[in-house]
Amino acid sequence: MSLDFEKPIIKLEEKLSQIKEIATKSGKNLDKEALSIEKKINDLKKDIFSKLTRWQKVQLSRHPKRPYFLDYIYKMTDEFIEIHGDRLSKDDKAMVGGLARVNGRTMMFIGQQKGRNTKERQYRNFGMANPEGYRKALRLMKIAEKFNKPVICLIDTPGAYPGIEAEQRGQAEAIANNIKEMITLKVPVICVIIGEGASGGALGIGVGDRIFMMEYTWYSVISPESCSSILWRSWDYKETAADALRLTSKDLLKQKIIDGIIKEPLGGAHNDPNKAAGILKKKIIKEVEVLEKIDSEKRIIQRVNKFSSMGITND
Repeated sequence: MSLDFEKPIIKLEEKLSQIKEIATKSGKNLDKEALSIEKKINDLKKDIFSKLTRWQKVQLSRHPKRPYFLDYIYKMTDEFIEIHGDRLSKDDKAMVGGLARVNGRTMMFIGQQKGRNTKERQYRNFGMANPEGYRKALRLMKIAEKFNKPVICLIDTPGAYPGIEAEQRGQAEAIANNIKEMITLKVPVICVIIGEGASGGALGIGVGDRIFMMEYTWYSVISPESCSSILWRSWDYKETAADALRLTSKDLLKQKIIDGIIKEPLGGAHNDPNKAAGILKKKIIKEVEVLEKIDSEKRIIQRVNKFSSMGITND
């Protein structure tokens, strides 16, 4: 499956595959033709991806081939041990977390997991966590704090689950409690939006010393579709809403909501998941090393000041 603006690229890639297949079967040397098309593909990608609209970036963040939480975990870590349950009600499959070893260093990874097909999406509840998911996440953070291990949160959710049952079990309280507790965690906390970062669903694991966004992701209090539905009573204005919300990585960096943008491979993370994971891994290791050199009390004060200053302007 490809997005509309990717179709010209897909056509050239198919042509390249055909040339390589012909060369293999016929034994002819078609390297010159192949290199010419590869250059055209790269040039086209650079041109298209340099002009993406905010809505197109939202579409990229939801690309069906885009790497999810567990994809990054298995590509970045040497070993991963998942930890289940909130020790109160049950295990939320939308929120995944556990201890992982990265280049010999142990870290606690937490994030939302979406599904690739209908069965997986239902199992993972489309990456929308219930209260028990946020309570599990907090339990894992406290374990990390107890053993002095950094916490890495990889955020990718269309929002916390909005069902009546979730509200009855304390959805708002669970998210609010996570925000309160994360502010004062004594260990380094790094949060990265790897896909969608919607509303309280993202904030429930989104308070950290460093907040980063992958290049083609979005982070906002509401999705463009929901915003359009509320303001215009229709989804037809989702592109207008995306522009008004200013929800891309460049927008959020300019607003000083995030600390940096993690570049993706040309064409997006789904074009080269291994390279995307390598870039993310390198960034995480670098930031953990920087944060661990800062005294825990000083780190907490900086974290509090960081979030307290958000939204303040001189206008």
